[in-house]
Amino acid sequence: MSRIGRAPIAVPAGVEIKIEDNNVVTVKGPKGTLTQQLHPNMTITREGDEMHVTRPNDLKENRALHGLTRTLLNNMVVGVTEGYQKTLEVNGVGYRVAMEGNKLVMNLGYSHQVTMEAPEGITITTPNPNQIIIAGHDKQLVGQFAAEVREKRPPEPYKGKGIKYADEVIRRKVGKTGVKK
Repeated sequence: MSRIGRAPIAVPAGVEIKIEDNNVVTVKGPKGTLTQQLHPNMTITREGDEMHVTRPNDLKENRALHGLTRTLLNNMVVGVTEGYQKTLEVNGVGYRVAMEGNKLVMNLGYSHQVTMEAPEGITITTPNPNQIIIAGHDKQLVGQFAAEVREKRPPEPYKGKGIKYADEVIRRKVGKTGVKK
């Protein structure tokens, strides 16, 4: 049995879960509403304040889907109650970020400013010119948008300039040694 798939999902008070036919699950909570269609092989049941995911048999595909389905459901429940957040740091001389309305304007050493518009369901804050906080209730959307922002100027290994996640460690390289003959 999958250890992850076997674990029950706690449903906090104030969260409404609707399981429709064809495994379309809608989770509604204080932060918003998420809807996702999960694989039809998995059986999703709700018993009181817990949800359980079961699989029909031990085929390799069903074993793989068991833990995945449980994790997707748990991410939906956590998202509508607590939400998700990614913090990015901008390192480099003259590199800075600012918000103009719902657009993120970044000076990243290019000849032009890089502008990105926040998608629906995402909030962006810049507490200082070198930090970006991306928050929202959909874990996949928050992670994808953070990756797209980081892609505009990924960190380089020599000086560490660029956009990196706050918890990311950049492996640094030494430069030229300048050996003369």
